Amino acid sequence: MRIVVVGDVMLDVDLSGEATRLSPDAPVPVVDVSRVKRRAGGAGLVARMLAGDGWPVTLVTVLGDDDAGRQLEAHLAGVRLVSGPSGHPSPVKTRVRAGSHAVVRFDQGCEKSPVPAVSPAMLRAVETAGVIIVADYGRGLAANPQLRDLLARLAGRVPIIWDPHPAGADPVPGVAVVTPNLAEAAKAAQSRLAARATESPEGEEQDPAVSAGRILLEQWRSRAVLVTKGEHGAVLLRAGSDSPHHVPAPRVEAGDPCGAGDRLAASLAVHLLAGRNLEEAAALAVHDAADFLASGGVSALPDTVAADPGAPAAVDSGPGIRKPRSQGAGKRRGSEPLLLARAVRDNGGTVVATGGCFDLLHAGHVRSLAAARELGDCLIVCLNSDDSVRRLKGPERPIIGQQDRAELLLAMECVDAVMIFDEDTPEAALERLRPDIWVKGGDYKGARLPEADLVEKWGGRCLTVPYHPARSTTGLADALAKVS
Repeated sequence: MRIVVVGDVMLDVDLSGEATRLSPDAPVPVVDVSRVKRRAGGAGLVARMLAGDGWPVTLVTVLGDDDAGRQLEAHLAGVRLVSGPSGHPSPVKTRVRAGSHAVVRFDQGCEKSPVPAVSPAMLRAVETAGVIIVADYGRGLAANPQLRDLLARLAGRVPIIWDPHPAGADPVPGVAVVTPNLAEAAKAAQSRLAARATESPEGEEQDPAVSAGRILLEQWRSRAVLVTKGEHGAVLLRAGSDSPHHVPAPRVEAGDPCGAGDRLAASLAVHLLAGRNLEEAAALAVHDAADFLASGGVSALPDTVAADPGAPAAVDSGPGIRKPRSQGAGKRRGSEPLLLARAVRDNGGTVVATGGCFDLLHAGHVRSLAAARELGDCLIVCLNSDDSVRRLKGPERPIIGQQDRAELLLAMECVDAVMIFDEDTPEAALERLRPDIWVKGGDYKGARLPEADLVEKWGGRCLTVPYHPARSTTGLADALAKVS
């Protein structure tokens, strides 16, 4: 299932250096530029984030016929690009930073522009989407009547995430969720907020995000509005519900919030496509955005231009969701097994899954997991949660917590993703994952696996791989206890 990003792109340029003196001409700092970095911004940044995480993504946009437009194409290598002519200069935003602090920003070609035309190829690309992100940066594409008609028709059957802009068009009715930040929400609801303030009882206090979100839910006729509040998290309001859902954000130290909204929209798309409900997807997306800022934000993103302009760029965007190696991706941390399984199946591959507690990884685990990976195109490990291990093995277990166990598994070349489950058996996880092959160690040889009836319901098979009885977690734990 392909993610389609629709919206305006711009060329972002960062000039970074140190400021240790003032100019003799005026009392302004002199920045000794030591690094120049260019990247695709706006909808281009959203698409690059998704491509960097290994997802099949199409960017539908318009480009200027100028040097900045050609640079944008180079920085979008690795993304399937379906574009038309913008008919005006490509916008360029140049930020000057001294150390970790922004000094000034220069905007070129960012004046109001006419609504661009869309081509039949652009419309066809939108129609193929499994989920759509509209990244509106006020340059007019989201106001195109043909595109809006298509998005309105698709809204009933395809999740659409609309990231709005104060200078952009209103979302089309029926989209799954609109994601303004608090300032954008307050501006969009300004006139009605002022009217309601005069009607509210004196002294009554309300969360401004909730007040604005309720107005916008009615005004935009979307199914939900997620108002983000920076370090204070977000609030989700849904049509037909009077109760706002508050989403906390983890505390992070971040100097530059640039790109957090793009990361949030990209993560929402991934989690909705994986089948999560909106509340779950919103909570995960808020954490993903916080992690993005904590790891350095846009300043930490890798360069994206290939050494050969005609070749696809090498992609390595840090924490993300691993793409199966059969599709040509390198090793990266995994975090979304359901969407990985769907991507492998869509490409005609075989999904292999196995399960266990993996409380202390040992050579027997390594050999069994490597053998399981050889049976298909990706290996997903269903991992018992800490509570599940405790119920199965006693109050002294697990020895290692579930997040550390998952990280150790993902460090292995043969493991593509980990799915943590809370139940005592993996049946519920298997029902959601539906692997083509379910693998257990050879100690089950000669006996029918307990999950066999379930796996065979969707045409899957159960297989065993060699078991190494001389190596066990219990034996290793006992040995460690003797030397502690």
